[in-house]
Amino acid sequence: MPITADFHLHSSFSGDSDTPMEQMILKGIELGLTEMCFTEHNDFDYPMTDRETAGFFEVDPDAYLYDFLKFREKYADKIALFFGVELGLQPHLSTRNAAFAKSHDYDFIIGSSHLCHGKDPYYPAFYKGRSQEDAYREYFTSILENLKVYSNFDVYGHLDYVVRYGPTRDQGYSYEMYREIFDRILAELIDMEKGIEINTAALAKGMREPNPCIGVLKRYRELGGEIVTTGSDAHEPGQIAHAFDRAAEILKDCGFRYYATYKRRTPSFHKL
Repeated sequence: MPITADFHLHSSFSGDSDTPMEQMILKGIELGLTEMCFTEHNDFDYPMTDRETAGFFEVDPDAYLYDFLKFREKYADKIALFFGVELGLQPHLSTRNAAFAKSHDYDFIIGSSHLCHGKDPYYPAFYKGRSQEDAYREYFTSILENLKVYSNFDVYGHLDYVVRYGPTRDQGYSYEMYREIFDRILAELIDMEKGIEINTAALAKGMREPNPCIGVLKRYRELGGEIVTTGSDAHEPGQIAHAFDRAAEILKDCGFRYYATYKRRTPSFHKL
């Protein structure tokens, strides 16, 4: 397996996972991974719905760290484990997210857009009364709004996350349709010396391409971007390192020679 590090993982410390951390670790060892980074969800001001309650996506970092340190020591001779978080970005949360990011010594921080102007693209209401293209465009524009006010993260997660949940998902979707917005996003990330990830969860959901799509990955590299991490976005053991062989081929086809991992917020590069 050319990629042996999964740097986007969730356990029961995330609101949408019931899997104990140790089960995730044991599966990673079984798969032959050499590195795993847990990136538990923290989304402040997530709107309450029938599915979620107040604080549903807010991790308890002290409880998380306690278990993490215990298992990092227990499995130190089998796998390297890293302490990360996936921050849900919204412009009005910039100060609050900055304080959270500084409150613990994280190895790795993913900045992600799970909400767009307070609405979750997971739900059909986000698309109601307008075209899918308009909904996607609003989502991508909101990423630029986040980048103007917040920078304490290492990579931006699943840049086209919205495509997982649109009415026709990725049918008819391409980088070219939103080239102007994506180029601004990618140029800004490169200027900020931030990376992106190749997230294989879309492939696990039966989609044709990962998040972001191949066109976005290729354009990031064309513009000079070099930092790309690899993540399955697994919430249960069976999803860990999903389609990583294909991810490696996609990255090489896009011009990448290395993938990145992080320790103490500093990237290391591994040959594909």
